[in-house]
Amino acid sequence: MDKLLAITAIGPDRAGLIRDLSQAVAGSGGSIRESRMIALGSEFAVLMLIAGNWHTVNKIRDRLTQLQRESALTITVRDTEPRTAEPAAPYNVDVVALDQEGIVLRLSSFFANRNLEIAELNTRRYNAPHTGAAMFSVQMTVNLPASVHVATLREEFLDFCDEHNLDAIMEPAQR
Repeated sequence: MDKLLAITAIGPDRAGLIRDLSQAVAGSGGSIRESRMIALGSEFAVLMLIAGNWHTVNKIRDRLTQLQRESALTITVRDTEPRTAEPAAPYNVDVVALDQEGIVLRLSSFFANRNLEIAELNTRRYNAPHTGAAMFSVQMTVNLPASVHVATLREEFLDFCDEHNLDAIMEPAQR
């Protein structure tokens, strides 16, 4: 049975960073099950779910500790278990609006108040092409259990977005 590790790493963005992290995993015999990587300003952040047997995960821990000592990375390693969630249908939610304070808080509160899980969330700030206005974009995946009436939820969500001047769509994820 594979053991799972959740790994986060953040440090100055540089060429070879992904190679160094993936070498620590692959060189120990582990495999990357899932990952997210992104440049944040001049920093680079990594999230990974790693799998391997008990011996492999111990080697990965050692290699990551060594990598942290040799570089400017801050690395956190946690044991984790496979997800055990009720079956749910993933829905993509895309929101675009003029940049304003509290967009993520309002959106996450809408779903949390209905006990709905946000499985993934990405945001981006950019300038509108013609006007140069500061815009904010949110893409998220929300897991909807079978007990949720999707049409009602979509209607409530679109009304919520109208109240907060957010342009949004909610549609089944195409995976």
